[in-house]
Amino acid sequence: MATRAGPHGAERPGPARDGTEMLAQAHGEPQSSGSFRKSGYDRKVSSREAKKKKVIFWGIEVPETLSWHGWELGKEIIRHLTLKNVHGKAQKLTYRAPSTPYFFTVFQQPITLNPGMSLTLPIVFRPREKRDYEDSIFFMKAEGEFSVALRAMRPRFGLSMPAAVQLPVCAVHNVTEMTFPVCNVGDLISVFSWETPSPFFMTSDRSTLDPGAECMVKVTFQPEVAGVHNAVATCWFGGEVKQKRTIQLKALAKYPCLRVSVTGKEYEGVQPGKFQDVLCFGSVPVGTTVEKCVEIFNMSVVDAPCRIEQEKDPLLHGYVFSCDVSHGVVPAKGKLVLYIRFQPQIVGEHSTSYFTIGSTGCHLETVLKVVGSCKGPSVSLDQYSVEFDWINLGESLMQTLKISNMSDVPAFYQFDIDNKGSVFSLDRPCGVLEGKTTLTLKVTFRPTHPMNYHRRVVCLVHHQEPMYVDFLGTCHSDTAKPTTLQERHLSWYRTNMVRGLTFYPPDILSMMLKDGKLQMDEKGALMLSPEIFEDKPPKEYFEPNAMTEYFYDGVSSDLALFPAHVSVSPTEYDFGCCMPSHKAEPLPLCVTNHTKGNITVAWTPSHGSAFQVHPEICDMPPLKSSTFYVFCKPTQVNSLYAAELEGFAVYKVMRHYTNIENDATICPSWCLTVRLRAHTYEAEREHFIPQYILDVPKTFPPVVCDTDTYCSMLLSNTGTSLITFSVNQTACPSVMVKPSSGHIMPGGHQIFFLSTHPVNRVTQQHVLPLQLNSYPAYTKKIVLQSCGQSFLLHLEGDGNLYFKPLHIGTSSTRMYTIKNCTSLPMVFTWKIFQSHSKILSVSPTAGILQPFEAMAQAWTFTPNKETKYVLHAMVFVSWKSPDLVSPKGLHYVLRVIGEGALGTIRAQKEHLDLGNVLVGGQQSCSIVLLNDGICTLNYILSVEQFITGPHNPEEVRSDPLALELEHSRGTILARSKAFVRIKVRPARRLRYTWSIKYATCTPTDLASTKEKQQPLCCIVATGTYPTLRITDATITGSASKLHIWKLFSLDTLNEYLERDPTPGELTYRVPTRHSTCLIPPVYTPLLLDFDFGSAPVGSEPTIARLLLENKGVVPVDWAFLFPSDQKMDMEHWAEDTDFTPQELHQMRVQDNQLFSVSPKSGTLLPGQEKSVQLSHRHDFIGTDRLPVLLKISYGHEILLTFSSVTVEHNQRYVHFASNKHHFAPIAVGGSHPPTQIYKLYNGGSMPVTFEVQLDNIVKIQEKNFRHPVFVCLTPRGEIPPGETGHIEWIFSPLEAKTYLVDVPIHILEGESTPVTFQGVGYNPNTVQKTDTSSQFVSSADYSGSAKLTVPGQAATLSHHRICLGNIPDCTKADQLVFLNNILKNTAVVFAWHISCCKEKAHMLEITPNSGIVQPGESIPCFITLQPTRKPSLCRINLVCEVYIQESLVQYERDLHKWEEGKERRAVEFTITEKDLGTKRKLTSPSVRLSDSAETENLSDSSAVIRKYKTLPPLKSRPTPSQPPGHLERGLLLGKDASQVWVKPEPPKPLVLHLDVSARSYTIEEFLRKFSLDFPKYFLSRPFSTQPSESESVDGKGYRNRMDMEPKWLSLAAASKPELEMVADILTGVIRSLLENSYFQESVRKLQDEPIPYFFQFQSAKSAELQDSRQGSTISSRVSASTDLDLEKDGERKKMSQETSFSHFLESYKIFHQKQLREKEIISRQPAVGNLVELVLKNTLQNILTEASRGEVVLTARPMVIALPPNPSRRITNPAPPSSRA
Repeated sequence: MATRAGPHGAERPGPARDGTEMLAQAHGEPQSSGSFRKSGYDRKVSSREAKKKKVIFWGIEVPETLSWHGWELGKEIIRHLTLKNVHGKAQKLTYRAPSTPYFFTVFQQPITLNPGMSLTLPIVFRPREKRDYEDSIFFMKAEGEFSVALRAMRPRFGLSMPAAVQLPVCAVHNVTEMTFPVCNVGDLISVFSWETPSPFFMTSDRSTLDPGAECMVKVTFQPEVAGVHNAVATCWFGGEVKQKRTIQLKALAKYPCLRVSVTGKEYEGVQPGKFQDVLCFGSVPVGTTVEKCVEIFNMSVVDAPCRIEQEKDPLLHGYVFSCDVSHGVVPAKGKLVLYIRFQPQIVGEHSTSYFTIGSTGCHLETVLKVVGSCKGPSVSLDQYSVEFDWINLGESLMQTLKISNMSDVPAFYQFDIDNKGSVFSLDRPCGVLEGKTTLTLKVTFRPTHPMNYHRRVVCLVHHQEPMYVDFLGTCHSDTAKPTTLQERHLSWYRTNMVRGLTFYPPDILSMMLKDGKLQMDEKGALMLSPEIFEDKPPKEYFEPNAMTEYFYDGVSSDLALFPAHVSVSPTEYDFGCCMPSHKAEPLPLCVTNHTKGNITVAWTPSHGSAFQVHPEICDMPPLKSSTFYVFCKPTQVNSLYAAELEGFAVYKVMRHYTNIENDATICPSWCLTVRLRAHTYEAEREHFIPQYILDVPKTFPPVVCDTDTYCSMLLSNTGTSLITFSVNQTACPSVMVKPSSGHIMPGGHQIFFLSTHPVNRVTQQHVLPLQLNSYPAYTKKIVLQSCGQSFLLHLEGDGNLYFKPLHIGTSSTRMYTIKNCTSLPMVFTWKIFQSHSKILSVSPTAGILQPFEAMAQAWTFTPNKETKYVLHAMVFVSWKSPDLVSPKGLHYVLRVIGEGALGTIRAQKEHLDLGNVLVGGQQSCSIVLLNDGICTLNYILSVEQFITGPHNPEEVRSDPLALELEHSRGTILARSKAFVRIKVRPARRLRYTWSIKYATCTPTDLASTKEKQQPLCCIVATGTYPTLRITDATITGSASKLHIWKLFSLDTLNEYLERDPTPGELTYRVPTRHSTCLIPPVYTPLLLDFDFGSAPVGSEPTIARLLLENKGVVPVDWAFLFPSDQKMDMEHWAEDTDFTPQELHQMRVQDNQLFSVSPKSGTLLPGQEKSVQLSHRHDFIGTDRLPVLLKISYGHEILLTFSSVTVEHNQRYVHFASNKHHFAPIAVGGSHPPTQIYKLYNGGSMPVTFEVQLDNIVKIQEKNFRHPVFVCLTPRGEIPPGETGHIEWIFSPLEAKTYLVDVPIHILEGESTPVTFQGVGYNPNTVQKTDTSSQFVSSADYSGSAKLTVPGQAATLSHHRICLGNIPDCTKADQLVFLNNILKNTAVVFAWHISCCKEKAHMLEITPNSGIVQPGESIPCFITLQPTRKPSLCRINLVCEVYIQESLVQYERDLHKWEEGKERRAVEFTITEKDLGTKRKLTSPSVRLSDSAETENLSDSSAVIRKYKTLPPLKSRPTPSQPPGHLERGLLLGKDASQVWVKPEPPKPLVLHLDVSARSYTIEEFLRKFSLDFPKYFLSRPFSTQPSESESVDGKGYRNRMDMEPKWLSLAAASKPELEMVADILTGVIRSLLENSYFQESVRKLQDEPIPYFFQFQSAKSAELQDSRQGSTISSRVSASTDLDLEKDGERKKMSQETSFSHFLESYKIFHQKQLREKEIISRQPAVGNLVELVLKNTLQNILTEASRGEVVLTARPMVIALPPNPSRRITNPAPPSSRA
């Protein structure tokens, strides 16, 4: 039957795609059976078909599925199935038609495909109803069968989309998007819609998909909460019945973290705690724009949208700081550069603004403070008066005037004078003065009339107050020579003007001076006489403010600083359109003389000007007016005309200097100016378009309410034509503009000054119409704002400052912000009541607040009592500028609220036990402090240490404090907790207790904290070292456990590990490469030898396994460090190449890796165990030594000297584990000292014979009065290779002291080794029994359970050491051991035997001694120690050989085959003649028998030639198991291995060692030492009549034993003096006993003492005699009594009616008593006792065996079944007991 393979068959390499598959025609009639088409196609492959998945079955490539789509009922649709051979060989296969009638193909026939060929098989589909069709077509090959699925599905809806969409990480309140495709994989048009949970949103550009179409859907994630967002979006699609598809949306939202970084120079005014981010622009020139950047860093991993908001100020409509960015996105781990611009407008103003930068939707914001100041030009003149002296008429004179700009800001300046129409002219009346420059101007004086000239010319500077300069000059003619006008005259004039004297002409003033009405002051000016002043000081002239003087001139303003002497009206006039062809009406100028003298008015002629004045000169009487006419005579049309008329009025009396009697009466001339303009543009003609630049501020500088404010405006003519301007002040009467009209030459500029007078804080808007070129269309509206300023200081929190409750005496500081909400800088000063000065303080107490600046002050509150505080503080404010008037006493009140309280601290855990902490290590933990009060507490912690445990107080006193606080003082907030980290570093293995106390402290009360300390908590810890212990050990070979412990000194090692480490061991607490030499220095005093024993060269490595166990409570890090592990890596040039022999030996051992440890390091948790393998390879003959450091981190450092001996093959060698042997201590005076054993191990490959040299033993005996202190019972013996030999000794001390003897042990054909034997005798009356009885048992004996397993071990023993303890020498001791089969599927076979001392095999009985243990089972083995019959120290090594049962069965089979083959080889022969094959043309293999010891040795001469021979088994010869050390291991002794048939080797057993130890005593000694333990033992009695060794009670046993010893040890060999000495001693002892009254009394008591219960205390001989007598008596009595009873019974039956009932009872009692006595005699027989003991023993063994098998549950509770009482049973008279009772 063919097997079927699925698409995942074994020969299928995987799905394969092939776009060039050959398909037959898709449509048409079915093909005939013979019309298979190979390697061809008729049409293109459709996209759907081209994507078909291909699979390969045993080299045949076919599509996985053949599908029909778009089918209709009643029509046949053909699809072609292509089979292609992709294998390298031709393929044959057949097929089976589909099972349903809807799919069919051509008639079945075999198919053969050559490599690479294809075949198309047409499949016809005939649907009958509208449903889904599925079928398969099967193909059969020799390897199996495979199938291709056939499917025809109805049109259906189907959408394809990913199962999950992972969106990028997004910041909270940000938006992230991702698109994914949705494809219509169905056959119908699909309309779909989405249901999406928040915060996800789905958007798609299409909602309808055609079949095969695809669109992209965008998913938007807009989280509002940080975290992981998982949601399921549902897509609904389909027709009438909706279908759905779900998609998993995953996204992660995180909170952004923004940090603002200000680059550049750090601002000096940064205040701590608030507004730490300050962007300082410094001083910026007015009208310019400076840009600086601020970096916003995004510290998070998400893009962070941020917002930038500037603080809004209702009083400031035009911001000088600006930022174009209000929203932005900072990339993850990136930065956003923010540019801020500063464009100051008012010179001298300090600007402050605040920008708030924060992430969108988050409350964490950063306030950026932006500061800057505005600087303008600083222009000055070198002189403020230019004096020309006098010149003649028609001449001119030039003087220089220097103008300087001290600032680095360029300055626009303009002298308000018309050079063409004035007698004074400047070469550069207007211009730009660059920063830090000086310009020299030329001033020219060209007088037109003989008179005094004085004109005060104003110099206008943009963004600076105007400056005035006085031009003075005098012109003489032939007839008129006025007084020369000088600067001092001008000074006197101004003083006289203030005093009201300049309205009088000089002649009148001279007369008044003569009349005494006037006087001259000390400066030379005139003043009225004191009588008229009435003791009032005369007025003095003070230079007025330039801006005030400029505006309040009485012309442009109704107000004037000084009354005008001469005035002209109008001061400016516009002729309008004045065509040259038409004569314009002249302008009448009215000049008024306000003085009381005659004046002369002379106008400066301007030649070539269109404006002329008539008359040019005129005299005017006092207090009169005259009219002058100005004519406009333009010469060109379509032009602009503008000019300034200049005239001078002077007292007529000043015409000649002779008229002036006193210079103090000189009065300079007054200058009159009139601004005129006109144009000649025709009515239809458009005026010339002005080209200009207007620089005008947006606001007036801030001033106090009801105060004038001024600003400047610059109009620059950038064209080539004249520009005229006029300001209609009537349209904006609130603003004064000067000049209000005028003209600007091409390339020149005009500086305007504007003034307004705000009356309140309401912002006013001013609109000034500026008309240019006398054309209304060229009117520019200038918009300005002004606002008056009054004090407004904003206090944070509505003037309330709250402090949290504070502990009395402590201080709390809070920052409190005040803000100047005005545009003027103000000064603030805090004042606190004197009574509150110790409770409340502020810093700084005073300062300056710039406009709109916020400043934080540090307020400190220090309560001094437990109460609530409501305090008040006042802040007084005033304007910074001294020119501004501040109201007195204006202040704001701050209300400060706080509370003083008391509090305490407690620990969450008052007692904290840290457990065990590593000494030298560190353990950290936290103390939780709780403050349940309402106030914050400052505390100071103190630690007091107590140490308990055995220690030296003097040493401990110098130790540092073992507990360290991370911080001893701190602060804990109200109703909160604080964590104090502590570190514990114990220095010793003691118990530490720390008492932690606290004290609340204040900054002023630190000294009294110790007195206020209160207990907080108590911490307890115990210092401990990492403790390691060796709990088990194994080694290869036949060595027992005890031998291993002795070789490796494991008892001493465990003893070392239990001690405390010395300081030297802790030099390096962890394994460190610290040595620079090959032999590292030794810092530890603990040295041990690890003796690997000995073995022949080339033998198997000696492998020892130690089981390390962490017996402590802390983890242990341990490491075995070879010398190379401790040496630092050094350069080759630093190495020392002069090596010592020890270093060379050590290098040889390490380079050849003779010793190895695996693993070399590790970590053991408490209670954890780890097996470590130590090995030594016997590659070199000699002794190998290597110092290995056992390093325990933070613990011991023990130097282990690894040593091992490798001997030659023919060398006889005995390995001595130690050159010193200690006997067990023996009590002095004992009559039966035990036998002790000294062991020798044969580590070579040759048997060894040893001899004990007894010369020194004889010397010790001679020294001790011929007493045999040391007796060697086996002075000679032989030890097989690899086994241990025993030498029995008896140590019998004569005194309580230590005996030493050096005994050479000679090895025949070897060396002699001296061994020191040491024995200690002790006084039993002074030493306790427990101290001596257990000394023969090493510490290793108590860890008897086997824990260590060897790799490949099949079985384990429950114990590998059994200590039977102290027992009497005539009793048995039993112990139970379980043999466990740890294999799960294989049974094992075991067999017990004694590895050495075969003569002691009778002492131990093992039940069972062999057997089979099933997989996973355990079998109990009972170990019975037979009575030793003499005192001895028994140490017996039992060996359990364990075999795997399968290997034994296989060995028996192989052995049986080998024996059969051996029998066949005995009758078979081999033909070895060479020419035999040529003669008979026969060939036969020549096989020669092997020469091994197990096969027959046949020589060539005696070999039997046989015709036939059986071939050996087809297997390689197993390697014989030879003794360790043989170099010939694995070598064949015959010829080729394939020609040798070797006897099969038995399997190597697994050897399990069991050490049995016991100490036996004589009965009297056992009773004396262990009387309480004696009832536990059963004293077995032998059945034979031979005297047992228990006769040692009377000394015969010991004498008999001495008789077997050499004759020189017997008493018969003693000399006569020695015999006499013994006789004398015994005579003295006996005599002393007979004379002792106590002894006599004891003898009498023994006679009266009853027979003890334990009758076996008597001697064996007397017991046997008594038993024989009692036995005969008992037998006669029993027989007699029986016969008598029978007779009596017969008589009793006959006389039953005559005998009374009482007589019957009496006879029954006598019989019963006799029977009891007989039973008691029988029970005292030894046979009965041994039988009972054996029955009990077997019963217990059966119970334990059943319990081990699970048949009996020893721990189950006993079942008690209570039966109901039987009412029918009633107790009557008791029946007489039967004889059976």
